[in-house]
Amino acid sequence: MNSISSEEKARLMKLATYASTSVALTLIICKAVAWLMTDSVSLMATLIDSCLDALASIINLIAVRHALAPADKQHRFGHGKAEALAGLGQATFITGSAMFLLLEAISHFWNPHPISEMPIGVGIMVISIIATYGLMMFQQHVINKTDSTAIKADRLHYKTDLLVNGSVIIALLLAYYGWVGFDPLFALMIAGYILYSAWEIVQESLNLLMDREMPDEDRQKIKAIVRSHPKALGMHDLRTRKSGMTVFIQLHLELDDTLTLMRAHEIADEVEALLLDAYPGAEIIIHQDPHSLNEPQPEFVG
Repeated sequence: MNSISSEEKARLMKLATYASTSVALTLIICKAVAWLMTDSVSLMATLIDSCLDALASIINLIAVRHALAPADKQHRFGHGKAEALAGLGQATFITGSAMFLLLEAISHFWNPHPISEMPIGVGIMVISIIATYGLMMFQQHVINKTDSTAIKADRLHYKTDLLVNGSVIIALLLAYYGWVGFDPLFALMIAGYILYSAWEIVQESLNLLMDREMPDEDRQKIKAIVRSHPKALGMHDLRTRKSGMTVFIQLHLELDDTLTLMRAHEIADEVEALLLDAYPGAEIIIHQDPHSLNEPQPEFVG
């Protein structure tokens, strides 16, 4: 993740939420027109998906603004978990829409409807694919800069939408020139993929809400940074988590027994500065321990 200021991260995240909301609302209008003209259930599937994208994007917009609010008296650790809550909300809406879509697809599968005005439907799907791909490129740029969970969840929606739009084009062509049952069949597959995507969002959100440890590569990187200081004789009890854009790092730093309290404090500050170079804006707590002290440690602590 690139090291940029918190202000720049906030600006990019807000731009991403505005962009996704605008694209979703535009696609809803286009797909609604196409669905009314074609009476395609697979087109209805992508219309429902876009409606949920718009709702999820609006939730994201609100959640991101809240998550970016600074810590206050009642929320000393900040508001970063608002992103995870937004992710769970999105997953709930997505699951509900997928279940509705499954019922509609089954109904149309047993009672197929002929496809009309196929070229219009395909044309609008092509426009949707171009707009969605452009938005995803911008969202990936924001994710690379901020590692935002909310933007990741939003991008996952649009990745799903991109695949859905492509499959709808295939479904429209097959249903128009061949068997009309292809239309609801593709809708069933789309619903299944939407449910899978919702589960991915739930997992990501729960990891944040449950304070899951950062990946092993990050933990090893933190250990290497701490041990690179010439006065660091060791470290233990490393604990990490992430809330919104903020990384939290807590560890015990082992120092020479004979150091003065002032010198130990200075070394801890130097180690903290090294960690901040790698994780800008991180909240870091370093406890200084005499190297000879043999503290009992939980077995799971690395």
